[in-house]
Amino acid sequence: MAVALVGAGGAWAAEPAPPKKLRVGFQKYGTLIVLKAEGTLERKLKDKGVEVSWAEFQGGVKVLEALKVGAIDFGVAGDAPPVVAQAGGASFVYVGVEPPSPKGEAVLVRADSPFQTVADLKGKRVATSRGGNAHYLTLRALAGAGLSGSDVSWTWLFPADARSAIETGAIDAWGVWDPFLAAAQQTGKLRVLADGVSAGVANYQFFLASRAFATAHPDIVNVILEEIADIDRRAKQDPAPIVEAVAAATGIDKAVVDVAIRRMGFGVTPLSAEIVASQQALADTFRKEGIIDKAIDVREAVLAVSQ
Repeated sequence: MAVALVGAGGAWAAEPAPPKKLRVGFQKYGTLIVLKAEGTLERKLKDKGVEVSWAEFQGGVKVLEALKVGAIDFGVAGDAPPVVAQAGGASFVYVGVEPPSPKGEAVLVRADSPFQTVADLKGKRVATSRGGNAHYLTLRALAGAGLSGSDVSWTWLFPADARSAIETGAIDAWGVWDPFLAAAQQTGKLRVLADGVSAGVANYQFFLASRAFATAHPDIVNVILEEIADIDRRAKQDPAPIVEAVAAATGIDKAVVDVAIRRMGFGVTPLSAEIVASQQALADTFRKEGIIDKAIDVREAVLAVSQ
């Protein structure tokens, strides 16, 4: 079992009847979209009488919004959206994490832009998804240049609109994540001003469940994590079939998917104390910048911490 929930932090109550439906929120690439395409989760849960439904979201912010209102039971998001959701009162738990992928997000400028360093963005127009991974990346990149979020003019856009805006000159820089980052890079019209490596951002992918669902149905959560772990093992051995599966499922150009998948981290595990501390640092940054309106303790949303 990749991530064992049973016995983590105390014994679970007796398992109630299985749910009639498991609702999973996924994004446009990564292990969950492969799991959906392969249909193994449906086959594993069929004997339990559990129907699986899938909902696609453009980013982790929307995944967490769906978890908060009870529209899904399980989902995946990067490091920033869970922090915003926890501050907003969402009842969820972290149940697993993938290794970091610092090159999977970046701050882009036009290839012909005069901006050569992050410091050049002072007073400029920057677009990203508010409260998302790339927002945190951009804040960290700005901090590394001696700037804060108040030193730039923010525009909150999802990738399709942001890419159009930067290509037409409506904005000066764009904080973005894969696979939209890989697609933008492929055009040759944009270049990287900073990424997770230069900004010191890990860019984790977290698997999350509603607290009520994880508490009532830990066995179902474990089945999901076992299937994710199987995909991870295969991806580490040979990412080509995973690239094929994601490209086929999304319609995204295979060359773009190949770039994005090969810079992902594979290998789901429980959260370590180090990762929890990383999330806490993110939360503290967002509180300082006014992205969340209260301090939070990330540990309160972590189901189990590996030693």
